[in-house]
Amino acid sequence: MPQTIPKENKMGYLPIPKLLFQMSLPIIISMLIQALYNIVDSAFVAQLNESALTAVSLVFPIQNLMIAVAVGTGVGINALLSRNLGEKDYEGANLAGRNGIFLSVCHYIVFAILGVSLATAFFDLQTAHEQIRAYGIQYMSLISVFSFGIFLEITMERLLQATGRAALSMVTQGVGAIVNLIMDPILIFGLFGFPRLEVAGAAIATVFGQIIGMLLGLFLNVKYNKEININMRHYRPHSRVIRQIYAVGIPSMVVQAISSVMTFGINKILLMFTSTAAAVFGIYFKLQSFIFMPVFGLNNGMVPIIAFNYGAKSKKRIMSTIRLSILSAVTIMLLGLVCFEIFPGQFLYLFNASEDMLAIGVPALRIISLSFIFAGYCIVVGSAFQALGNGTYSLIVSVARQMLVILPCAYLFAKVFGLHAVWWAFPLAELVSVALSTLLFRRIYREKIQSLS
Repeated sequence: MPQTIPKENKMGYLPIPKLLFQMSLPIIISMLIQALYNIVDSAFVAQLNESALTAVSLVFPIQNLMIAVAVGTGVGINALLSRNLGEKDYEGANLAGRNGIFLSVCHYIVFAILGVSLATAFFDLQTAHEQIRAYGIQYMSLISVFSFGIFLEITMERLLQATGRAALSMVTQGVGAIVNLIMDPILIFGLFGFPRLEVAGAAIATVFGQIIGMLLGLFLNVKYNKEININMRHYRPHSRVIRQIYAVGIPSMVVQAISSVMTFGINKILLMFTSTAAAVFGIYFKLQSFIFMPVFGLNNGMVPIIAFNYGAKSKKRIMSTIRLSILSAVTIMLLGLVCFEIFPGQFLYLFNASEDMLAIGVPALRIISLSFIFAGYCIVVGSAFQALGNGTYSLIVSVARQMLVILPCAYLFAKVFGLHAVWWAFPLAELVSVALSTLLFRRIYREKIQSLS
């Protein structure tokens, strides 16, 4: 079937508020479903015992690293593909999609090998607790071997988003998350005749949902995404396109991968005190995803709009998109701050919290959530850098925030003031992010936006 070439893409003419709403809302809904899954998944695991919850929390940096590589590649694909569509270079858009799929398969192979071979060494670095180690090695091995689901699911979603079909992207992620939610209690606790697999059951439910999302995403791209052709028959890697994808994608990967390094480091600091503190930190990441996921959904809708209109040289539409995105993100984060300040104890009870966990967790959630005041602005500006083809600026901000502020300050505070002071490293780091993000945005505005018509 010949590829359909449209006269005009909606990203070039719809009013920005309506367009951003159309592009972002489906993704926000699907990401909220995903965030709900993350919370429910850990809540089920917490019903086993605190060791199971701690083990899953300690594996989180590895899961985050996989997502970092998958999403980073997706950002590169999204920015290049949307820009090609804005320039009406349809063959370039096809090449972006096909090479993106190829890269996702390569990334899966690397993580499958490393995840299985290094699982024991990874837990040797963190804890000598035998039950935590056993649970964690099992969980990490399973999510690595079957990680092709997450890599290709995210790629399929980004292909749909890049052409403006965000509603279809919502379907893939939403269905995958719902499958996870259904399978979790069945496989963890051995319901309806299934064996009781405990932590392994949580891992299997996770990868099964990802594989379902991947297959659905592939079907929707082939059947409905007519602006690009991702037929891989006779495919050969295209070095120029791969370099362009990685030019934006690698900084984005590193930005998110640094979060894994930071999380690993914070866990090491917290384990100097008690494994309960590490479990609290894991719970925080699950809970904060319910606040951050809508902002990330907003960003995923924003990036192709900016990239498309950068290709079309429309300064007004680029700036309108950025301003509206910042306003929306800051509003979401302020609502999240209010919830964390008022209901920290109730949130922790979702995870079968002990008195010790409440004593550590309530002040921790209240202190860390102060960083929400600034985070929405920084996230949007960082994604604008990526959409404009300069992911290096996002990398600079992320390195400064997580490696130069959070980890050193958390360690210093832990040594000097104790566990309760570790959490203050997070709002302090966000202040640094605001200053750097603003300075770099002014620079990219002068270099890439100001001269556009």
